[in-house]
Amino acid sequence: MSIKIRKAIVNDAPFLAQMILQSSRAGKKVGIFDLIFETENDKEILTKLEALTQTTAKTHCNFNNFLVAELDGKSIGTLCSYEPRIATKQVFEDALNEVGCGEHMAEALEVLYCCDFGLNNRTLMFDFMEELEGFIDVGVLKTLMTKSLLTARLKGYRIAQALVEIGSLETLLFYKKLGFKVVDEKECDLYKEKFGRAGLVLLAIEF
Repeated sequence: MSIKIRKAIVNDAPFLAQMILQSSRAGKKVGIFDLIFETENDKEILTKLEALTQTTAKTHCNFNNFLVAELDGKSIGTLCSYEPRIATKQVFEDALNEVGCGEHMAEALEVLYCCDFGLNNRTLMFDFMEELEGFIDVGVLKTLMTKSLLTARLKGYRIAQALVEIGSLETLLFYKKLGFKVVDEKECDLYKEKFGRAGLVLLAIEF
């Protein structure tokens, strides 16, 4: 029983949407995409996220940025890696317009950007590191990260970063086990008001 890692394809959109939503909520009742799409209907959010993975504007959510972990032919986990210089805030807004976001999109994005770290555009970012419930102890995330770091190194990267919510203890611990270190932390009142989490932690790894 071995885990297979492959690049995501457009047909993975439904699974990627599921993992993006799971990651954005991270144990909270409401995540950023609940706010952006102005609904608590999971089916509607997933439909929008599927579309977001395939927009002309290449955001960090684009399927091309994802690796998918498979076990016995079943998709069980994802990891996204992207460059901030390509997947910019403007590109994200353009893509959200493509999928028909509401007029209050700017208010939701203000929540997302209130804890801004001014990321290095030449650094590779990791996001949406998720696995299906029931596969937590089979090494899915470690295998995904190992493959991603190897690929990143071959492309010339030497530093990768990730953002994790303050209070997401399991996720923080997992990143630290992989060799990531905390480099900055920002508490944001608006973020806490909307999500009940104090803010974000910036982690980095050199490889």
